[in-house]
Amino acid sequence: MYQDRNLTCKDCGAEFVFSASEQEFYAEKGFVNDPGRCPECRAARKQQNRGGGFNRGPRPQREMHPATCSACGAETQVPFRPSGDRPVYCSDCFSSNRNRY
Repeated sequence: MYQDRNLTCKDCGAEFVFSASEQEFYAEKGFVNDPGRCPECRAARKQQNRGGGFNRGPRPQREMHPATCSACGAETQVPFRPSGDRPVYCSDCFSSNRNRY
């Protein structure tokens, strides 16, 4: 039913084979378009996008704020600005009493 076809990569311009088995796989998945990139360019693009998807880049570092643990009094850093109206816990106290808070 399907025959191997030669396609041209839209990134590098190289010719690559779109095999009969690949065409059958595409049809089973409901894909209607032929691949536009050769396997090498597809792999390179996939690797490039792993760092955050859609080329957003790495996540920025969270801004941390100094605080004093309400349970043990230790100085700690928290990812929010403490307002003073609620208790703040260091990671150790929070983890050991997670079900209470």
